[in-house]
Amino acid sequence: MKIIVALAFVLIIGSLASALFFLMRDTGKSKRTARALTFRIGFSVLLFIFILIAYRMGWIQPTGIRMG
Repeated sequence: MKIIVALAFVLIIGSLASALFFLMRDTGKSKRTARALTFRIGFSVLLFIFILIAYRMGWIQPTGIRMG
């Protein structure tokens, strides 16, 4: 489960980095920046839905805050 979540975070960060790269390189002349940001939003929504489903199926459990 941790590997799937970590992979999703890598995809999200990679998409954000590519959007920054296209923003700096294309200077607004193409739609690659918007497409990369759209992918980032899609990956984030899919990760959120996956976490909700995993919780409902019992694959992950809340641990709470452990003090001390």
